[in-house]
Amino acid sequence: MSEYWLISVPGDTKEGHSSWETLKSQTGGLSNIWKFHIPADLKVGTLDTLIGLSDELQKLDLFVEGITKKVAHYMAEIAAESENGTQPKLKANGCELNQYVTNFQWDVAKYPLIKQTTLRNLAEIIGKQVTQIDNDLKAKATAYNSVKTSLASLERKATGPLLTRNLGELVKKENFILDSEYLTTLLVIVPCNLEEDWKKQYWKLCDMVVPNSSERLFTDGDYSLFNVCLFQKVVDEFKLHARENKFVVREFVYNEEALAAGKNELNKLESDKKKQLGPLKLWLHVNFGEAFSAWIHVMALRLFVESVLRYGLPVNFHAMILDPSKKMQKKLRDLLYGLYSHLDNNQILSDSKAEQVDIPGLTLGPKEYYPYVWFQLKINIFER
Repeated sequence: MSEYWLISVPGDTKEGHSSWETLKSQTGGLSNIWKFHIPADLKVGTLDTLIGLSDELQKLDLFVEGITKKVAHYMAEIAAESENGTQPKLKANGCELNQYVTNFQWDVAKYPLIKQTTLRNLAEIIGKQVTQIDNDLKAKATAYNSVKTSLASLERKATGPLLTRNLGELVKKENFILDSEYLTTLLVIVPCNLEEDWKKQYWKLCDMVVPNSSERLFTDGDYSLFNVCLFQKVVDEFKLHARENKFVVREFVYNEEALAAGKNELNKLESDKKKQLGPLKLWLHVNFGEAFSAWIHVMALRLFVESVLRYGLPVNFHAMILDPSKKMQKKLRDLLYGLYSHLDNNQILSDSKAEQVDIPGLTLGPKEYYPYVWFQLKINIFER
């Protein structure tokens, strides 16, 4: 399942009627149902605190969900380039996501329930934790993407068209006249359809060009790379006349140390990328689980706060998680309405469909309202 319903209903009555057993027995065939374990020792606080916290938790819910999906989508982006596009397997606390949700237990090690810890304290702990994950993700993504971009740029120069390609891989020392006081060698890009023109006239483009000094060094099918020997004093004139004939002189100086440095830079970037990739993938998997776990804890806090506000004190409600199929959602909604419509003292609802109502103090704006507390949880992280 990718969509769950988190609901709470009033707890056991004085007559001993169990809301859990009633709902479990009547939802057969419509939905699986599990208890959603919310700690009994959460601190309720005052009514004003709960009302304010309701709004804050809704904002925190959206924030944590957003960061959870942000981490997951970056995981998918990394997997697409390093694992042939295989979608990453998302887990939380070592479990499949649906297993984690349906067997949820409050993590007291991360979010302690000691006497002094209030609901707002817990929300702040979760908020700081997820904010740190977001900050770390930005830093790690920036560092990795920087190396990846630099590497891609060098690779494009090494394999791109001759007009922009790094020519160092295509030439040899013997293709140049080096250490001459008067002569120099130029590299010229010639369109393949003009090769014959080049061969006939390159040595006539200006004076002091050495005849029979040009040979084709490489071709990519569209352009060919030629060298040519000439006197240094006519280089500018030669470039001008070459351009007039659609021959492109590439700026290039043969320097073995510079060529070696370029190869070293490429090798270094490839090595840096590999060194960062493994730890980055591990970090993403671990911190996706941390963010997802934090998100479900926020949902637990929201369900607790809204249930206390709805049903009052002393705290007495059952929290449950259901996984209705789309075909059964209408029937399940009708069943729930039949069981709990009596809770709606104001008769806000006229039928089993939720109306858009604004409940001051409980929401940030209009939302779906039912006589029981209800939240939708979609765990298909990659679904837009």
